[in-house]
Amino acid sequence: MKYFDELKRSMNFLAQDSRTVFLGQAVSVAGTAMSNTLKEVPSHRLIELPVAEEMQMGMTTGFALTGLVPVSIFPRWNFLLLAINQLVNHLDKIHVMSNGGYKTKAIIRTGIGSQRPLHPQHQHVGDFTEAIRMMCSTIEVIRLEEPKDVFPAYEWALLRDDGRSTIVVEYGDYYGEK
Repeated sequence: MKYFDELKRSMNFLAQDSRTVFLGQAVSVAGTAMSNTLKEVPSHRLIELPVAEEMQMGMTTGFALTGLVPVSIFPRWNFLLLAINQLVNHLDKIHVMSNGGYKTKAIIRTGIGSQRPLHPQHQHVGDFTEAIRMMCSTIEVIRLEEPKDVFPAYEWALLRDDGRSTIVVEYGDYYGEK
């Protein structure tokens, strides 16, 4: 079982659920290592977006409010930082702000950028897992350390029945190393 293969298997599993929709940059076109894990996902389930991270997270919340389960893809934590307002002040707090009236379940997929074989510089390799855990009161953050962790994390994120969203953190270096 390889890390990349487990990611691909997980995306195919998520795509089998009629409620899921995949959105972000390089989801329907090549551009990141994550793009390669979506090659078998039906194209009508992929929503390609421009570089507008805050808008993407707002759309993610909107889709979740309609009962869909958006799989919102931010290839690196450093890009997800641009959507923190929507993540922390809206998606994370919607259940609390609505006095339990709304439950939104979204899967946020992000990664710690690869450093090997070429280091892309520090604006691409941040790991903000612990900071986001401290800022979010309802969103669970799961870091994928080993290939065996991958499928159970995505399965849990989809099948959980508590109405909570999940951020799944991948390691770019592990796509080819584990």
